[in-house]
Amino acid sequence: MKSLFYKLLLVLVLYIAIFGCAKRGTPTGGAKDSIPPILINAIPAKETIHFKEKKIKLTFDEYIKIKDVKKNLVVSPPQKYEPIITPAGTASKFITIKILDTLDTNTTYSFNFGNSIVDNNEENKFQNFKYVFSTGSFIDSLTLKGKVTNPLVKKSLTNIDVMLYEYSNSFNDSIIYKQKPRYIANTLDSTLFEITNIREGKYLLIALQDANSNKIYNPEIDKIGFILDTITIPTDKPFNFTIFKEVPRLAVIKPKEVTKGHAIFGFEGNADDLIIELLTKTPENFKSEIIYEKNKDTINYWYTPFETDSLNFKVTKGDYSKEFTLNLRSTKIDSLKLTPNSIGTLHLKDTFNISTNSPIINFDTSLIKITKKDSTEVSFKPFLSKSKTNLYLNFDKEYNTDYSIQLLPKTITDIYEISNDSLTYKLKTKSPEEYGVLTLDIQGSTNSALIIELLDEKEELIKISKIEKPQIVKFDLLLPKKYLVRIIFDENNNGIWDTGNFLKKFQPEMVQYFTEPIEVRANWDIEQPIILK
Repeated sequence: MKSLFYKLLLVLVLYIAIFGCAKRGTPTGGAKDSIPPILINAIPAKETIHFKEKKIKLTFDEYIKIKDVKKNLVVSPPQKYEPIITPAGTASKFITIKILDTLDTNTTYSFNFGNSIVDNNEENKFQNFKYVFSTGSFIDSLTLKGKVTNPLVKKSLTNIDVMLYEYSNSFNDSIIYKQKPRYIANTLDSTLFEITNIREGKYLLIALQDANSNKIYNPEIDKIGFILDTITIPTDKPFNFTIFKEVPRLAVIKPKEVTKGHAIFGFEGNADDLIIELLTKTPENFKSEIIYEKNKDTINYWYTPFETDSLNFKVTKGDYSKEFTLNLRSTKIDSLKLTPNSIGTLHLKDTFNISTNSPIINFDTSLIKITKKDSTEVSFKPFLSKSKTNLYLNFDKEYNTDYSIQLLPKTITDIYEISNDSLTYKLKTKSPEEYGVLTLDIQGSTNSALIIELLDEKEELIKISKIEKPQIVKFDLLLPKKYLVRIIFDENNNGIWDTGNFLKKFQPEMVQYFTEPIEVRANWDIEQPIILK
């Protein structure tokens, strides 16, 4: 029996050895770590009162890293000398905060790390971690909440500083240009803000898209939003406001030479009616053109080159006056380049035009011929754009028709007396069934005129309609795709969106987006009601 038992035992061991080994594989490693780090100790403890230390040590339950601490860390009230946060860029179970500034008496301080603390392995965020203490006998606990948006951009605006300035006997509005605020918070990756640990009082509330992170308003580079009225805390009211770029004071930047016969002036502010005067003596056949570059803070100055080492300019507008000297080094003039706005397909509502890289001084319509496929000539009306860099050829277009647009040599002559070679453009129109129609039923009441803008999904302007009151607005011959609708409440009825100004205490004109993109299909009429808010 014993012999039989040992034989069976041997068989069982062999079975486990063979089949057990066969089932072995690569370890799965378990579930992915999704738990953020946990603070297990703070010295001094969080919410310590009568705080007098210069060093704070935070201990976590696992190895952590600090990411983008300069971008994320918000100290409120701000300190003149930024604290030293260690370790930087390496994994550790500890964070040390070394305070370099002198702390105010009877003040609650908040060190908000935002989302900068993550675990070392999976970078799980220890979200919105704050270390709070008071140099006085209690912790201020009042809060203020709200939302910050950008009026002309549908996409959420993130990483905005929201600031409170405390009213005092010496307070004036210029404080935001000179001093850091009493309290500060950041929206991080949202549009929402919450300022915590505030003490009772009256405050000025502003928001900054702070380009250089100095917590001071620089109109030339920053965007601002503000609440017009004084904020009294405590309050349960949420504060929602918009952020905008002010029109800065006029400042013209020293010109740069692009190529021979072409210079550019950069500028800030409103350069409408700016006069650029060339002080250098010029020959009799001298020509020049001053052209603003659309949607850019740039003025192009084209001129016919002549023998000189430098050009002296004087720019003026009202009380503004400045002189510049431009040293010339370029030896090459740009060759004339002609670019059509349509290739292959000419859409029914488009006007065919040819853009140039230099101003057009002359064009000869007798050298332009437009014909249909059957060789029938088509009459057209030419006109030059205000910038003199676009020649438009306006003609009646038929559906499903082939067109040939021919430019003989020397049709177009630019400022450098350079002309085109022979050019031919082959174009075809589509049928109306290949387009869609969008009808917007604007409803509600308003005291201002309205600018209805149709945008593509990249928020580039496609079509525009200006109306005096809510009514039906029709956009036809639209290419099949998704569109956005933006409505500007044109309070001064000047046909454009006007920004705000902090010191003059006026807000930017209100803007409303239709919440969802509208899909336009070929051969479809889409009707969409929009209720004004």
